[in-house]
Amino acid sequence: MNRERIYLFDTTLRDGQQTPGVDFSLEDKLVVMGLLDQLGVDYIEGGYPGGNPTDTALFAADRKTNATFTAFGMTKRAGRSVSNDAGLQQLLGARAGALCFVAKAWDYHVRVALGCTNEENLESIRQTVEAASAAGREVLIDCEHFFDGYKANPAYALACAEEAWKAGARWVVLCDTNGGTLPAEVSEIVHAVGRHVPGTHLGIHAHNDTEHAVANSLAAVEAGVRQIQGTLNGIGERCGNANLVSIIPTLVLKPHYAARFETGIGAERLAELTHISRAFDELLNRSPNKQAPYVGKSAFATKAGIHASALMKEPETYEHVPPEAVGNRRQVLVSDQAGKSNLIAALQRIGIAVTKDDSRLDALLRDVKERESQGYAYDGADASFELLARRALGTVPNYFDVLSYRVIVEERGREMISEAVVKVKVDGQVYLNAGEGNGPVNALDVALRKDLGRYQGFIGDMELVDFKVRILNGGTGATTRVLIESRDGGGNRWFTVGVSPNIVEASFQALSDAIIYKLVRNGVEAS
Repeated sequence: MNRERIYLFDTTLRDGQQTPGVDFSLEDKLVVMGLLDQLGVDYIEGGYPGGNPTDTALFAADRKTNATFTAFGMTKRAGRSVSNDAGLQQLLGARAGALCFVAKAWDYHVRVALGCTNEENLESIRQTVEAASAAGREVLIDCEHFFDGYKANPAYALACAEEAWKAGARWVVLCDTNGGTLPAEVSEIVHAVGRHVPGTHLGIHAHNDTEHAVANSLAAVEAGVRQIQGTLNGIGERCGNANLVSIIPTLVLKPHYAARFETGIGAERLAELTHISRAFDELLNRSPNKQAPYVGKSAFATKAGIHASALMKEPETYEHVPPEAVGNRRQVLVSDQAGKSNLIAALQRIGIAVTKDDSRLDALLRDVKERESQGYAYDGADASFELLARRALGTVPNYFDVLSYRVIVEERGREMISEAVVKVKVDGQVYLNAGEGNGPVNALDVALRKDLGRYQGFIGDMELVDFKVRILNGGTGATTRVLIESRDGGGNRWFTVGVSPNIVEASFQALSDAIIYKLVRNGVEAS
């Protein structure tokens, strides 16, 4: 039996950015694109060229992704020609393989928001699709407020969808923009649309205002759509978007879907799901949801008792899928073996091959658990985890010793200045380095990398890109976790972590790890 293809469209970087408190930098967007490519989605929607400087910069350069890189924008405005619509022209000039245009599909919004006639809106949809198709782009039309529009005026909502398809749109996406539609309604309406637009050209874009975004997406698939739009961890405006982290394993692991449909995500990529979900949360500087389906730390956790006893005899008694399939792990342990298997998988991900009977793994596992209890989080800091692992395996050279460091922050006139002094020993020689910065971490970074003797030439092209701080418990004496992103001249990026009640100490841990990781990655040998 031939399975039908389901295409996965990620809008984390566009619709997800509307989440309160989320504001992606250009560097953040590039990191998230890497995570999405690692996962294997089909489309990555980068944002709105011309809408803000970050998105404009993102689309100003060629972005090499396995997924189809997609730009978002508006259909042509009524009363203007294609050539005279600046927004449309900017989108046509964006370096993207696909263009996604939002079009009004509710006549109420056409009248109130656009201030044009229904016919003019249909003409805008048609001319926009034709112009983008003529430019050689794959075209998507997001039919905004489609379900509410269909309930109010079925004929017009259908006309919008049909106009886009007939004009040449690859995908006509039905949007539950207000998030108030229920699964039975989605199923009924999608079936109706399918009589006018083939399901192989239909997508679903669900919001989560009634906690039904995942259910609505799956109901739409059952009714015929073959593209699902959503975000990592379900982020998005108001209550969020459909959560691809829940949808993907359901499609891949549940026989009801797996027997009929295929995605671009195989078993190897699915096993990265938990890591990607938690790394994304770390990038957002927020704690992962412990009770998130599939990927939460409690998703496969069972307290001691009759459930735990049954679970250890036959895991299927209380697990709907094997936790290892999504890169998670069982929390009820008779021995360290389940934790060790998870550790081995993490080591394999960063290129370190070990066997389960390697005696050094026990000490490393105890160290990781102890550090996690202190507040370290390695899902978003692969570089620090790799160093920790390599130290346990005895493969990290001792490049330098930090003898002391200090930071002074003072106000000079109306300007705050930070000065740092770092004393290090390299090859038996002591170096006393000083640096100034616009903050204590910047000053420490300058001082630490100012002169490392014969290693200086290997770190001259590295720079600190991003710096995130999270308070792990309350009070002025709270434990602080610092996450630092670094980059070098070759475009390589890596994340390091530090934890301490003192933010300067936590920062210095992460800074030191960043330099050591750079030297290890370059294969530099110590004397």
